Amino acid sequence: RGADGAALRWCITGALCAAFLGLGMSIAVLGPTFPNLAANVRKNVSDIYYIFVGRSLGYLGGSVVGGVLFDCMNASVLLALSMFATTVGLYGIPWCKESLLLTVLMSVIGGSMGILDTGGNVLALNTWGSEVGPHMQALHFSFAAGAFVAPILAKMALGGSESKELPVAEKTNQSVLKSVLTASAASTTPALKDHHDEDFLWSYIVIGTYILLVSIFFFVLYSKGRAARDKSKASVQKGTLAKYHWALIALLFVFFFFYVGAEVTYGSYVFTYAKVFAEMKESEAAALNSVFWGAFAACRGLAIFGAAFLYPGTMILVSLLSSAASSSALAFFAHYRTLLWVGTAVYGASMATVFPSGISWIEQYTVVEGKSASLFVIGAALGEMCIPAAVGYLQGRFHHIPVIMYTAFVTSAVTVLLFPVMYRLANAPRENDLKEVSDSETRKALLSNSRLTEDEEDEEDGREWNEADFEVIEMNDKLKNSLMDTSPMTPGDSPAEVSLQPHLDDALGESPVVAGGGCPGRPNGNVDWEKSE
Repeated sequence: RGADGAALRWCITGALCAAFLGLGMSIAVLGPTFPNLAANVRKNVSDIYYIFVGRSLGYLGGSVVGGVLFDCMNASVLLALSMFATTVGLYGIPWCKESLLLTVLMSVIGGSMGILDTGGNVLALNTWGSEVGPHMQALHFSFAAGAFVAPILAKMALGGSESKELPVAEKTNQSVLKSVLTASAASTTPALKDHHDEDFLWSYIVIGTYILLVSIFFFVLYSKGRAARDKSKASVQKGTLAKYHWALIALLFVFFFFYVGAEVTYGSYVFTYAKVFAEMKESEAAALNSVFWGAFAACRGLAIFGAAFLYPGTMILVSLLSSAASSSALAFFAHYRTLLWVGTAVYGASMATVFPSGISWIEQYTVVEGKSASLFVIGAALGEMCIPAAVGYLQGRFHHIPVIMYTAFVTSAVTVLLFPVMYRLANAPRENDLKEVSDSETRKALLSNSRLTEDEEDEEDGREWNEADFEVIEMNDKLKNSLMDTSPMTPGDSPAEVSLQPHLDDALGESPVVAGGGCPGRPNGNVDWEKSE
């Protein structure tokens, strides 16, 4: 059974990594194919921005619904159904000719992605418990790998006609908005390219088929390991909530809001910054963008091994300090080309491990259930939506100020300040712990008092026994002396003297013997009488 349980846990991890690979591809494929989607519904690329709003709202709704459903139904079934819904949406998008229907399909895909993101993290925690660190890092590395592969897959499907300026940044909604703005600035007429209508749909079909296969595998896991859900629920029930459980979850919500917002903002706007402020060529700007996401993906891969011997809190601390140092250099010294390249690489690497390490870290101090996980996933999703939008608005108002770099610096400072507060709350002693400590101290005090009482009683008993022994010895000596002074009984002895003899014999431990008709108390009565005669 132990071998079967270990094999099942590894199968669950493999399925989750495959699912997150598909999640990354599903999100990232939209950017390179966005002009083709606009042409497919006969709209300008600037007129269908609301499909991203629909997908984001669906993602938020899916995170909430997934958090509730995960606590009341089997995780494998829930993830399988969510991925099947993603497959349906991906299959329907290439043939969608109406913008409203396209928005609905995007909302369905966003909802299923929210369920997968919430449920996948919680399932990994319930499957591995305190050993989840490397597996959580592998999970989110798979997401980054999928976001890296999807644009390449789309470029192959489009026959190499797409621009190279979007390597991996399309992993987020706002990165796609950047490409929308670029495309709309280039052209305000529908980009109707009939040969692309058939080319780009293959990328959606390939990704949708892959996700369908992963969905089937989750159904197989459900049929093979139905007890895994019960075991995970039992392990969760055995855990204890932190004293400030909901305060921790709320702070983690804010922490992920700023962290994910900063990650998405830099990945979305570093290309524009490189062209406008650093005056780079388009190829150099694209290379700088690739350096950020390449360092991000590479560090997540290395974190799989690092999490095996480093605590999650240590990894978060190192990442936050590196992020603060690199963002400071980017905010105040980015006009130096070398610092811009090095700072971008370090900043991307420092952002890689924070999200998975944060989930592993919070699991050490409190129970992470579906509802709790949905809250910090929602925080990450809101940060992904709000902060890039705010930066885009401010950058449009203040053209000569590098808002993206100052945003990176401010968000890094906020996360550096938030983590010690969360650590302090997480380590606050629970009421049960204080009660157990007081009970243990009371038990120790009672045991020590009982030992002292027993020792005193033993000493007193010993003194009493010694006094009793001395009394017995003194009484025996007196009896023996009185017996030595007593003369042998004669016929003229008084009855009182004769009656006293047996009592003396009993006191000295000697039994009277009757022999040859002699008097009681005299063993050789006949001989004595002869001598007396």
